[in-house]
Amino acid sequence: METKSIQYTLKDFKSDQAVRWCPGCGDYAVLNTMQKVMAEMGVAPHNTAVISGIGCSSRLPYYISGYGFHSIHGRGAAVATGVKVANPALTVWQITGDGDCLAIGGNHFIHSVRRNIDINVLLFNNQIYGLTKGQYSPTTKKGYVTKSSPFGTVERPFRPAELTFGAGGTFFGRVLDVDLKSSHKTMIAAAKHKGTSIVETLVNCVIFNDGAHSFLSEKATRYDRVIILEHGKPMIFGVNGDKGLVLDGFNLKVVTIGENGITENDILVHDAKCQDATLQLKLALMEGPEFPVALGVIRDVEAESYDEAVVNQIHEIQAKSKIKTFDDLIDSCEQWEM
Repeated sequence: METKSIQYTLKDFKSDQAVRWCPGCGDYAVLNTMQKVMAEMGVAPHNTAVISGIGCSSRLPYYISGYGFHSIHGRGAAVATGVKVANPALTVWQITGDGDCLAIGGNHFIHSVRRNIDINVLLFNNQIYGLTKGQYSPTTKKGYVTKSSPFGTVERPFRPAELTFGAGGTFFGRVLDVDLKSSHKTMIAAAKHKGTSIVETLVNCVIFNDGAHSFLSEKATRYDRVIILEHGKPMIFGVNGDKGLVLDGFNLKVVTIGENGITENDILVHDAKCQDATLQLKLALMEGPEFPVALGVIRDVEAESYDEAVVNQIHEIQAKSKIKTFDDLIDSCEQWEM
């Protein structure tokens, strides 16, 4: 990752294109946070590439001052992989939605995670197909009435965290569009991660699925319903900061500090760096109303990245080979004179 000593600002990563999403769409907040993160990371716009598939969120490359590629439906991961392997010096972001990523693009998604390619994936999850006008998506809740399920969906939804962990993911985070502070910290961590970083961004579609995340986003009660995880810190949440998570056998349990002899010392401390993903997955799959929904960095572990492995392999083979140039290759072939 090439950095420069000059200080970049949000404006350096804003393109000259007018941002075209519906008024009130959660994508605006994610774009703004992403531009701030890019500036803070200090990577020049010409060393930044933003790749997307198809969907409302996939318009985002037009709004970033840097290289961009608006690819075809579900193939953003394949294009992002090619960009990173061809030019490992680039910082590559992939922008995708729950339909683009988890339906037609599902196979590409799990294999990019499995390979641990050094790309930053923002998975916009509004639990609906917005661009194609309101059909249910792989993450739509069971029973929800949509244009393509007039009597309610009969399918169980995908959970992005479950897919990421199942594919051996090294980084998983989750953010809520209206929680800008937590979003900023999580995206910074994702950008610094060496490998595939998946950030599920819970965004609101005001037209076709308004209020999908309202249980979490209501300001007065938000911090009773979400827990913002930070590595090395106790898992405490609540409007009054008096709730926490403990283990009850093999399961998580919500407790109140000060009741039944519970103190802050009893609360679990978050370990995002633990290679054993068992507890991290439990945290990632918590759902209300019994449990808070986990935001922030849930998993962040080290492992060799695919692009790094490819470069290392090339260098190893080159060091052992007698062929150093194209002329050497030609000379090694069978030749004859006419």
